[in-house]
Amino acid sequence: MIEHVAIPDERIKKLKHGKGWETEIGKFLEVNIELREDVVIEGDDVFQVLRAKEIFKAYGRGFDFLDCLDLLDDDYVLSVMEMKDFVGKPRDRVTTMKGRVIGEGGSVKRQIEKAANVKVCVYGKTISVIGKAENTRIAEEAIAMILFGSKHNKVYRFLSEHKVV
Repeated sequence: MIEHVAIPDERIKKLKHGKGWETEIGKFLEVNIELREDVVIEGDDVFQVLRAKEIFKAYGRGFDFLDCLDLLDDDYVLSVMEMKDFVGKPRDRVTTMKGRVIGEGGSVKRQIEKAANVKVCVYGKTISVIGKAENTRIAEEAIAMILFGSKHNKVYRFLSEHKVV
């Protein structure tokens, strides 16, 4: 089976000049990984190929490579939320909403990460979450509340009611 993962040029360049994570992932998952203009993953085990694809997809959405490795755990998932699904077309609105999700100095993003025990990345026109499935759902709901205009205090209340222990 062969899968291709398109990731932004700046991220693929970092991989090509990085620490060779792709080689280590390939060895661990027993798949062949090639860095071209995209990431090409080839292997016999469909599950392992798809697992590697999710790792590189997460990397392409702005996560540090070490954070992407959480996806090696069967309990962890990647969720990618498209900003256009929440804010429509105007480009300046996307920037404003990204700022609301990040918060001053990253405070809102950190609050979501801490309460839901997930990792959140705002990159390009997407907001992505890595975590256990139920935790990811809680984070997605909090992010959607923000994107739909809820006040941060309401979102913080929601998070405290659904806080992951």
